[in-house]
Amino acid sequence: MVSLGILGAIDTYVTATIIPVPVWVTFIAWASFFACGGGKQGLIKSIVSNWTGILIATITLIIIQFGPAHPIFAAILVGLGTSAMILVSGMKILDFPPAIVFGFASLVGTTAAMNTSIITADLNHPTLVAMAAMLLGGIFGLLSEMGTALLSSKKPVAA
Repeated sequence: MVSLGILGAIDTYVTATIIPVPVWVTFIAWASFFACGGGKQGLIKSIVSNWTGILIATITLIIIQFGPAHPIFAAILVGLGTSAMILVSGMKILDFPPAIVFGFASLVGTTAAMNTSIITADLNHPTLVAMAAMLLGGIFGLLSEMGTALLSSKKPVAA
Protein backbone atom coordinates (compact mmCIF):
# COMPACT_ATOMS: atom_id res chain seq x y z
CA MET A 1 0.00 0.00 0.00
CA VAL A 2 2.73 2.46 0.98
CA SER A 3 5.05 1.60 -1.91
CA LEU A 4 2.26 1.70 -4.50
CA GLY A 5 0.75 4.89 -3.10
CA ILE A 6 4.02 6.81 -3.06
CA LEU A 7 5.12 5.55 -6.47
CA GLY A 8 1.65 6.20 -7.93
CA ALA A 9 1.93 9.81 -6.82
CA ILE A 10 5.46 10.07 -8.24
CA ASP A 11 4.33 8.50 -11.54
CA THR A 12 1.48 10.99 -11.81
CA TYR A 13 3.80 13.92 -11.11
CA VAL A 14 6.50 12.69 -13.51
CA THR A 15 4.05 12.18 -16.38
CA ALA A 16 2.46 15.59 -15.76
CA THR A 17 5.76 17.48 -15.66
CA ILE A 18 8.92 15.71 -16.82
CA ILE A 19 7.96 12.87 -19.17
CA PRO A 20 4.70 13.89 -20.90
CA VAL A 21 3.13 10.50 -21.55
CA PRO A 22 -0.41 9.39 -20.62
CA VAL A 23 -0.39 8.37 -16.97
CA TRP A 24 -3.16 5.85 -17.58
CA VAL A 25 -0.85 4.00 -20.01
CA THR A 26 1.86 3.80 -17.34
CA PHE A 27 -0.68 2.32 -14.93
CA ILE A 28 -1.78 -0.24 -17.52
CA ALA A 29 1.87 -1.23 -18.02
CA TRP A 30 2.36 -1.34 -14.25
CA ALA A 31 -0.52 -3.81 -13.94
CA SER A 32 0.84 -5.73 -16.93
CA PHE A 33 4.17 -6.12 -15.12
CA PHE A 34 2.45 -7.90 -12.24
CA ALA A 35 0.15 -9.88 -14.55
CA CYS A 36 3.26 -11.17 -16.34
CA GLY A 37 4.66 -12.48 -13.05
CA GLY A 38 6.75 -9.57 -11.78
CA GLY A 39 10.48 -9.58 -11.25
CA LYS A 40 13.03 -9.21 -14.02
CA GLN A 41 11.34 -11.85 -16.18
CA GLY A 42 7.91 -10.25 -15.74
CA LEU A 43 9.34 -6.87 -16.68
CA ILE A 44 10.88 -8.24 -19.87
CA LYS A 45 7.78 -10.27 -20.79
CA SER A 46 5.51 -7.32 -20.10
CA ILE A 47 7.50 -4.76 -22.10
CA VAL A 48 8.06 -7.10 -25.06
CA SER A 49 4.35 -8.02 -25.07
CA ASN A 50 3.13 -4.43 -24.65
CA TRP A 51 5.45 -3.18 -27.39
CA THR A 52 4.37 -6.01 -29.69
CA GLY A 53 0.76 -4.93 -29.24
CA ILE A 54 1.76 -1.33 -29.94
CA LEU A 55 3.55 -2.33 -33.14
CA ILE A 56 0.61 -4.44 -34.34
CA ALA A 57 -1.75 -1.53 -33.60
CA THR A 58 0.58 0.89 -35.42
CA ILE A 59 0.57 -1.27 -38.55
CA THR A 60 -3.21 -1.68 -38.27
CA LEU A 61 -3.80 2.06 -37.94
CA ILE A 62 -1.43 2.91 -40.79
CA ILE A 63 -3.30 0.56 -43.13
CA ILE A 64 -6.63 2.01 -41.94
CA GLN A 65 -5.27 5.55 -42.51
CA PHE A 66 -4.50 4.85 -46.16
CA GLY A 67 -7.41 2.52 -46.91
CA PRO A 68 -11.01 3.27 -47.71
CA ALA A 69 -12.70 5.49 -45.14
CA HIS A 70 -15.37 2.98 -44.23
CA PRO A 71 -16.19 1.38 -40.88
CA ILE A 72 -16.24 -2.13 -42.35
CA PHE A 73 -12.67 -1.69 -43.58
CA ALA A 74 -11.53 -0.53 -40.13
CA ALA A 75 -13.42 -3.42 -38.49
CA ILE A 76 -11.78 -5.98 -40.76
CA LEU A 77 -8.33 -4.52 -40.06
CA VAL A 78 -8.88 -4.54 -36.30
CA GLY A 79 -10.02 -8.16 -36.61
CA LEU A 80 -6.82 -8.98 -38.49
CA GLY A 81 -4.78 -7.11 -35.85
CA THR A 82 -6.49 -9.13 -33.14
CA SER A 83 -5.69 -12.33 -35.00
CA ALA A 84 -2.06 -11.22 -35.31
CA MET A 85 -1.88 -10.68 -31.54
CA ILE A 86 -3.06 -14.22 -30.91
CA LEU A 87 -0.76 -15.62 -33.59
CA VAL A 88 2.37 -14.08 -32.04
CA SER A 89 1.32 -15.25 -28.56
CA GLY A 90 2.52 -18.69 -29.65
CA MET A 91 6.05 -17.49 -28.89
CA LYS A 92 7.17 -18.14 -25.29
CA ILE A 93 8.03 -14.50 -24.50
CA LEU A 94 4.59 -13.44 -25.79
CA ASP A 95 2.50 -16.24 -24.29
CA PHE A 96 0.32 -13.92 -22.18
CA PRO A 97 -1.99 -12.37 -24.81
CA PRO A 98 -3.65 -9.84 -22.46
CA ALA A 99 -0.31 -7.97 -22.19
CA ILE A 100 -0.21 -7.72 -25.99
CA VAL A 101 -3.77 -6.41 -26.00
CA PHE A 102 -2.83 -3.85 -23.31
CA GLY A 103 -0.24 -2.47 -25.74
CA PHE A 104 -2.61 -2.46 -28.72
CA ALA A 105 -5.34 -0.68 -26.78
CA SER A 106 -2.88 1.77 -25.22
CA LEU A 107 -1.61 2.85 -28.63
CA VAL A 108 -5.14 3.35 -29.98
CA GLY A 109 -6.09 5.28 -26.84
CA THR A 110 -2.92 7.37 -26.95
CA THR A 111 -3.61 8.29 -30.57
CA ALA A 112 -7.12 9.40 -29.67
CA ALA A 113 -6.12 11.18 -26.44
CA MET A 114 -3.33 13.09 -28.17
CA ASN A 115 -5.58 13.84 -31.16
CA THR A 116 -2.60 12.85 -33.29
CA SER A 117 -2.41 10.95 -36.52
CA ILE A 118 -0.57 7.64 -36.68
CA ILE A 119 1.50 9.18 -39.47
CA THR A 120 2.86 12.02 -37.32
CA ALA A 121 6.55 12.46 -38.07
CA ASP A 122 8.08 13.73 -34.84
CA LEU A 123 8.82 12.68 -31.26
CA ASN A 124 5.13 13.06 -30.42
CA HIS A 125 4.33 10.08 -32.62
CA PRO A 126 1.75 8.08 -30.64
CA THR A 127 3.75 4.88 -31.13
CA LEU A 128 6.81 6.40 -29.46
CA VAL A 129 4.72 8.01 -26.72
CA ALA A 130 2.88 4.75 -25.95
CA MET A 131 6.13 2.75 -25.98
CA ALA A 132 7.78 5.22 -23.60
CA ALA A 133 4.76 5.18 -21.30
CA MET A 134 4.67 1.39 -21.20
CA LEU A 135 8.39 1.21 -20.46
CA LEU A 136 7.99 3.77 -17.67
CA GLY A 137 5.02 1.88 -16.25
CA GLY A 138 6.93 -1.39 -16.28
CA ILE A 139 9.79 0.27 -14.41
CA PHE A 140 7.36 1.65 -11.84
CA GLY A 141 5.99 -1.87 -11.45
CA LEU A 142 9.46 -3.22 -10.71
CA LEU A 143 10.19 -0.35 -8.30
CA SER A 144 6.91 -0.93 -6.46
CA GLU A 145 7.68 -4.64 -6.16
CA MET A 146 11.13 -3.80 -4.75
CA GLY A 147 9.63 -1.19 -2.40
CA THR A 148 7.03 -3.63 -1.13
CA ALA A 149 9.70 -6.28 -0.52
CA LEU A 150 11.86 -3.76 1.32
CA LEU A 151 8.99 -2.51 3.49
CA SER A 152 7.69 -6.00 4.31
CA SER A 153 10.98 -7.69 5.13
CA LYS A 154 11.49 -8.66 8.74
CA LYS A 155 14.39 -7.07 10.50
CA PRO A 156 16.48 -9.16 12.90
CA VAL A 157 15.75 -8.55 16.57
CA ALA A 158 18.66 -6.87 18.34
CA ALA A 159 20.24 -9.08 21.00
